[in-house]
Amino acid sequence: MQGKTVIVTGATNGIGEMTARELARAGAKVVIISRSAEKCQKTVHDIQSQTGNQNVSYIAADLSSLAEIRRTADEFKAKHQQLHILVNNAGAIFQQRQVSVDGYEMTFALNHLSYFLLTHLLLDTLKATAAKDGEARIINVSSDAHQAGKINFDDLQREKNPNASGFGAYGDTKLMNVVFTYELAERLQGSKVTANVLHPGFVRTGFGQNIPGIMKTLIGVMQVFALTPEKGAETSIYLAMSPEVKGVSGKYFAKKQAKKTTPASYDRAVWQKLWQVSEQLTGVTQTAYV
Repeated sequence: MQGKTVIVTGATNGIGEMTARELARAGAKVVIISRSAEKCQKTVHDIQSQTGNQNVSYIAADLSSLAEIRRTADEFKAKHQQLHILVNNAGAIFQQRQVSVDGYEMTFALNHLSYFLLTHLLLDTLKATAAKDGEARIINVSSDAHQAGKINFDDLQREKNPNASGFGAYGDTKLMNVVFTYELAERLQGSKVTANVLHPGFVRTGFGQNIPGIMKTLIGVMQVFALTPEKGAETSIYLAMSPEVKGVSGKYFAKKQAKKTTPASYDRAVWQKLWQVSEQLTGVTQTAYV
C-alpha cells in the first residue's frame, strides 16, 4: 500500500476506524472523514501512534449534507492528486423519521445519497489514478440487512409512512448500496476502476447508540455476541488490499468471499431508476463515468 492514497468515511470508530488503521499500517496515505472534528483528531493521533505512519489526516464533515459532501470532495482534491481506494463506510440507523438539512429522510441521505454523491465527485480522480497506476477501487459497506430491504420509488422519503423508520429504513438503504454498486460497476467497465460491496457481519461498534429506548438496549445486548471491529473490518481491508480481487468488480462479499444477494438486487431496471433519481436529488448534472 506504499504510495497509495485512501479515503475511509465514518472512520472514528468501529469498522471504519479499524479499516483506516490497517491501511495506514500497510503504508497507505489515509484520509478519514467523519462528522466530529474532535473525534477525527483523536482517531488520527491514535492511528499515527499505533502504526508509526504520519500520513494520516482528516476532513470533518456531516455526510448527510450535500453541501458538506461537495466541500469534502473539493478539500480533498485541493490537497491530493491521486485516490487509489475509496471506502464508503459512513452510516447510521434512526428510530424515528428525521430529515437532513436538504430535507431528505436522514437514513436515505446518509446511507445512500452520501455514497452516491461523494463517489461521483471523486470519480475523475479515481479514474485518473487508475489510468496512471493500473487500478483504483471503490468499496461500499452494505449489510445482509439488504435482504429485507425494498426500494419504493413512490415513497423514498418515507413521508407516507413516517413511523416506518428504524430497521426498515436501514434495510432499504443497504439494498440501495448493493444496487448502486452493481450499476456503478457496469458503468465503469473499461476504466480500471472497480466497485464492490460488502457485508461486514454484525459487529460490536457504536452503531445504534443514537437510538433511544428499548431498541438501544436490545442492540446493546445483541452486541455481546457480535464480532469485534477488527474482525468486522477484515472484508473491507481485503477488498482494499488483496491482489486476489484486482480487476474484480460488481460483486458482493462476506467473509472475504463473493456471495449472491437478494433476487430483488439484480433488477437492472431498478439499478437504472435508482441512479436517475439519485442524480436528480443530488444535483449531479453530468454523470462522470466511462
